[in-house]
Amino acid sequence: MEKFGMGQPIRREEDPRLLKGNGTFINDRNLPGQAYAFILRSPHAHAEIRKLDTSAAAAAPGVLGIFTGEDVQADGLGTPGFPPPVRKRKKPNGDDAFLPPHPGLAVGRVRYVGDPIAMIVADTLDQAKDAAELIDIDVNPLPSVTDSQMITAPGAPAVYDVCPDNISHEMNWGDADGAQAAFDKAAHVVTRKFVISRVHAQFMETRGVLGDYDEKTGRYTLYADVQYPHRVREVLATKILNVPDQDIRVVAGDVGGGFGAKGWQYAEHRLSIWAAKKIGRPVKWSCDRSEAVMADEHGRDNVTEVQIALDAGGKFLGLKVDTLCNLGAYISAIRNLLSSFTNIGTTVGVYDFPVAHVHMVAALSNSNPVAPYRGAGRPEATYVIERLIDEAASEIGMDPAELRAKNLITPDQMPYQNPLDCRYDSGDFPTGQAKVLEMADWAGFEARRAESASRGMLRGIGLANGIERAASPGMDFAEVRFSTAGKATILMGTKAQGQGHETMYKQIAGEFLGLDPENVRVIDGDTDQVAFGMGTMGSRSTVIGGTALYNACSKVAEKGKKIAAHVLEAAEQDIEFKEGQFSVTGTDLSMSITDVAKAAFNPATIPAGMEPGLFETGTFSPEQDTYPNGSHVCEVEIDPGTGEVKILDYNVVDDVGNVVNPICLKGQIHGGIAQGVGQILMEQVAYDPGSGQLLSGSFMDYAMPRADNFSDIKIVSNPVPTQLNPLGVKGAGEAGTVGAMPSLMNAIMDALRPAGVEHLDMPATPARVWAAIEAAKAKQAA
Repeated sequence: MEKFGMGQPIRREEDPRLLKGNGTFINDRNLPGQAYAFILRSPHAHAEIRKLDTSAAAAAPGVLGIFTGEDVQADGLGTPGFPPPVRKRKKPNGDDAFLPPHPGLAVGRVRYVGDPIAMIVADTLDQAKDAAELIDIDVNPLPSVTDSQMITAPGAPAVYDVCPDNISHEMNWGDADGAQAAFDKAAHVVTRKFVISRVHAQFMETRGVLGDYDEKTGRYTLYADVQYPHRVREVLATKILNVPDQDIRVVAGDVGGGFGAKGWQYAEHRLSIWAAKKIGRPVKWSCDRSEAVMADEHGRDNVTEVQIALDAGGKFLGLKVDTLCNLGAYISAIRNLLSSFTNIGTTVGVYDFPVAHVHMVAALSNSNPVAPYRGAGRPEATYVIERLIDEAASEIGMDPAELRAKNLITPDQMPYQNPLDCRYDSGDFPTGQAKVLEMADWAGFEARRAESASRGMLRGIGLANGIERAASPGMDFAEVRFSTAGKATILMGTKAQGQGHETMYKQIAGEFLGLDPENVRVIDGDTDQVAFGMGTMGSRSTVIGGTALYNACSKVAEKGKKIAAHVLEAAEQDIEFKEGQFSVTGTDLSMSITDVAKAAFNPATIPAGMEPGLFETGTFSPEQDTYPNGSHVCEVEIDPGTGEVKILDYNVVDDVGNVVNPICLKGQIHGGIAQGVGQILMEQVAYDPGSGQLLSGSFMDYAMPRADNFSDIKIVSNPVPTQLNPLGVKGAGEAGTVGAMPSLMNAIMDALRPAGVEHLDMPATPARVWAAIEAAKAKQAA
């Protein structure tokens, strides 16, 4: 459909409502008689709770209840569990994986700054906060460890006495013996260590929850800003409360950013609906902005030692990777582990490695649990391989673009099985790189470097070719439901968090049913209205949700043909459906889909034996992951006197398969780049190494990128449609971040090498860049 179909640059349908303040975010939700909760959190990274007396607080004005870990245990609330593949993981000594769940409220010990200790519920939030001050708590501080490079070191404090080495489990991929054989015959071996810092998602809207319990029906209702409403319901029903899932309703309205960290189960979810039942009133909890960094799960936090083997001509022979993933203090849900293993398969990137081996150790620390964060391991994987290739190019004296070109997987090799068990089904990586180099005028860079040098500035350019595993197999659901007036409602099992789902799904319905957007309503996020859903993460919504919607639309069209044939007195095979019109081939007889929908509800206008109504469902579960990919080039200038990094130019060529909406796609890439740039230049969750105290708990200490940190971002598409789904789409939600982190850091290092800087870990803050330059000067002088 040309007006509102796939591929059209339609402005987002959601924006007028949201820009006028008519959204329904979690803090817009209120229920009659609701009470307010406040969470008392640990000020210590690790401590034994010796005394917890809530009697004075319980007697404070307005207090309706104070709940502790002992109360949680006494009522038998469960914890999120893990599927068998996770439970079967092993520690290096062969023992079963150690996967400590979050108890909801701490019992006996606290294990990170922010660990929940007690929940105070009162008539007002101020009363709850005042009562928290009256809780008499005595703790014995214990040694802690937060630095990822130290958590498995000999003598490091144990987060759990029963796990003295802090190792949760390990995993191996690839061929260790084959990789070693490749290294034995290599002309060049380049070894590097990369630290990928811990960050926080910093949503537009902080987390919140409103829990309710209806004694008449015995049903719980959870209003929460979650990405997987149906899976949150499942965990609450089967793991936490031990009730039938139909006794729980989860509702997620507008979500002010999720990025993975709002995906699954947080302690506040279970606590709010449990407390609501205990006090007989709805319970609302909202996270303060100043509370968020210590209350939320964090992202990234890996340390990787990596080696690449090359022959004399620069061909890649093998790769060896050893990664330590800092999981934090608890495995609060399965999503905790995603970043530790979804980064493995694409560590070889878009390059033709004959052999590779990856060893991953997942370890515990006295820090917040981690969650997926825009890419859930894929940006980390791309960062490692793309940084390593630049380092290898520098070490053997080859242009980094040329070294990549020598080793790129070519289209005639597709489908390509990489040595880490990923099957790339489609892509044209050489064309993507060639296009982005032309856009960025790679060939003319040295003249620009010289111009910057004439002004005393350092200029660098960085290239990165990213690829990610997206849309992992798993079923999702869509329903197209027409009313008797011929209007359509689309119900989706995915959950929007600002990506533009409403617009995208209306475009798919417009493409395949010819529906005008004003006649379509899109609903998601309500487990009572939507039959099933896996939610949104991992760039799966367009691929899986969109295909489920396509399948539902196809069923509507097929039933519509039968109804139109009956009304128009024609043979079904003579009915053609195009752009919302059912017409009889070779005649001027036709009916709109609206008229067909109206006719569907009248037994007199449908074929005998047909069930009245027009509402169809569709599901889809892909055979394998898709692999969106792209090439990024970033150009920077550094002031050696201040260490300030300025981005001068940024170019992207992306392959996300067929594009549903170019405007929404660019918005997704822009946002992803912003988060990648933020991590490289300034963002970091920092802890004091001695006390484990959080040093970056607010925007006074945790820097965020702003508009003046960016140049214009030029984006073009290099679509190679996948055959894994009928839409030919691959996913785009994380593409920007995957390429941004390594391309920017490669550019920074390209600028710093002439100044003698050999290594710099993120974030490349002005102070750290300046210190690196000064250290290099001192070393050269010595």
